[in-house]
Amino acid sequence: MHANGFRAAGFPWRLYCGHRVLEESLKEAVARAGAKRAFVICSPSITRRTDTITRTAATLGPLYAGVFDAIENDATYRSVRAATEAAMSAGADLLIAVGGGSVIMAARGVAIFMGEPGDPFEIMTQYPDGRPAFSPRLMAAKPPIINVPTTPNSAMNRAGTALKNPDLDHRMEYFDPKTRPHSIFLDEKALLATPPALNLSTATTIFASTIAAKGLLEPNPLVAGDDEQAFRLAYRAYQRLPDEPDNGALLLDVGIAAFLRNRAEDDSMGRLLRGGAFAGNYAVSTALHIRYPRVGQGESTSAVHSANIRIANTADVRVARKVAEALEVWGDGMASNDAVLAVAERLEQLYERAGMPTRLRQLDIPRADFPALAAETVKNFNANAGARSPEAQIADALRLLEAAY
Repeated sequence: MHANGFRAAGFPWRLYCGHRVLEESLKEAVARAGAKRAFVICSPSITRRTDTITRTAATLGPLYAGVFDAIENDATYRSVRAATEAAMSAGADLLIAVGGGSVIMAARGVAIFMGEPGDPFEIMTQYPDGRPAFSPRLMAAKPPIINVPTTPNSAMNRAGTALKNPDLDHRMEYFDPKTRPHSIFLDEKALLATPPALNLSTATTIFASTIAAKGLLEPNPLVAGDDEQAFRLAYRAYQRLPDEPDNGALLLDVGIAAFLRNRAEDDSMGRLLRGGAFAGNYAVSTALHIRYPRVGQGESTSAVHSANIRIANTADVRVARKVAEALEVWGDGMASNDAVLAVAERLEQLYERAGMPTRLRQLDIPRADFPALAAETVKNFNANAGARSPEAQIADALRLLEAAY
């Protein structure tokens, strides 16, 4: 593309952000969608440990159609199918996802299963032997979705989903732009009801994504602007959250950073920022937290991020300086290699201060599991849509796992 030209894409949404925005605007958002039966989807911890569902029901009144509160970690196919049956039995015409990334992805799965008549195993992304993966087009109408994140997370304004199914050797992936949210509510009280350790974990994933974006030279001014503001918000908040876990303003800042990062990806016409010299490794991190439910996404990200930067070590000096200056570790006359290593060390310091691991051994990951983990990175459409051979993907994953150990 010409240096002064770019393309951008946008999607309809409304974002409500602040203190008690559920009470102020949720009913209006449901009515604006033309819905009469708003059905809530969440995990057991939301109903047992918080008052967010009670607040939602009280706010909606007769528009409230009930709740399914048994979504399992990593959005399992089993729990999503059960949620679909519950939503249909309730006559739901709108879904409200209240929770973290797993719940938000589960709600998108429910919307897809409510709308699509096809077999779930036939309409998911297919991985035929010897041929590139492909995702069937899902054309049926879907019920509108409202997302109420209870942790700052990158799922809040995305589309499609990936469901965990222990009977398969990969997640069940579905890509459908009609599952983008109608509205998003970043409600301070809902975020503060989440345990601080979980908020720090999800904040780690978001902060790491802003570093990956920093490591690119972006000609699109819309993307560059969103990425710059996302980094400022995330970097400032991430340094303070370990000492101020009850500061709702910081959690809102991280949530806004996640929203801006997603919007930047949209404006770059779907170029997912999984690569680059300063990124982690999305496929490896996903394999880790899917295989080991005790390992959160933040932990699986921080454990490999610095190692991936060190073994890549291919940054253009302009990019290396850009990231090093942002993290306040640039020194006059630095070579690219020196800046890369300084960034990796600085990230380790930030992660350690947040209580996040920086090595796989801190997560008690057996080295004997490395070949299986590496194999699981192959069938991940976001990370590898068939552009690389399975052998190359596995070899790179093994190299990183050993370096991060």
